[in-house]
Amino acid sequence: MTIHASLPRRAVAELIGTAGLLVVVIGSGIQASDLSRDTGVALVANSLASAIGLGLIITLFGPLSGAHLNPVVTLTSWWARRRGGEGIGGREALVYSAAQTAGAISGAVLAEVMFGRTPGTFSTQIRGGGHLLVGEVVATAGLVLLIQGLERIGRPRLIPAAVAAYIASAIWFTSSGSFANPAGTVGRAFSDSFAGIAPQSLPGFIAAQAVGGVLGLALAALLYGGTGRQPKDAPATVGPAVPVRAPGTAAPANPGYETVG
Repeated sequence: MTIHASLPRRAVAELIGTAGLLVVVIGSGIQASDLSRDTGVALVANSLASAIGLGLIITLFGPLSGAHLNPVVTLTSWWARRRGGEGIGGREALVYSAAQTAGAISGAVLAEVMFGRTPGTFSTQIRGGGHLLVGEVVATAGLVLLIQGLERIGRPRLIPAAVAAYIASAIWFTSSGSFANPAGTVGRAFSDSFAGIAPQSLPGFIAAQAVGGVLGLALAALLYGGTGRQPKDAPATVGPAVPVRAPGTAAPANPGYETVG
């Protein structure tokens, strides 16, 4: 179901959703490293908690704002609209991205407070090296390709579970640990923990994520073509529902959900 919400309500949903994601990622990382000195065990716990939390957050906030929780996802949605598909406008993209970044920082600080740590302490965990940046390009490209691919084949309802599963696996198969989220990356700089990243490592990671986003879009266009707009004769049960809006109401954040009547 899609709830036709105003832009401020959708922005708040993005802020809260992204904050919740960072609480899960950082909080589970702190808990895991406190309970086990084995890095592998800690990573298992952190990846599972992050995937489950992400899937639940997308399920909860998807009908309201689309649950982008990530400026790269937001910008690919904006680009899809520019190309004639479904997505959000430029002003909405800017508001979403700002809300996501503010939410990520807030979530990181909240996680630190929750575990009795000093809030606002910057991470000292330097993540440098070209191989890590390649990992971020791969992680972000895969994420964008997954989301765009499911939307273009008319199966957006699979996105919550698919994205959660992808992140759980990408944390393991990429050298960078699959941050794949500029807002989340900035937020992690505010936590000197297992999941943190030093501020000096931010430019490289964010640039790699931007490259990955462009690569993911290019791959989606190459493999699936089009922009996600369904043909007129497509079965109603396959394509995303595009509800008719009354004048003055906000556009649905994700046409893959049915309208609340």
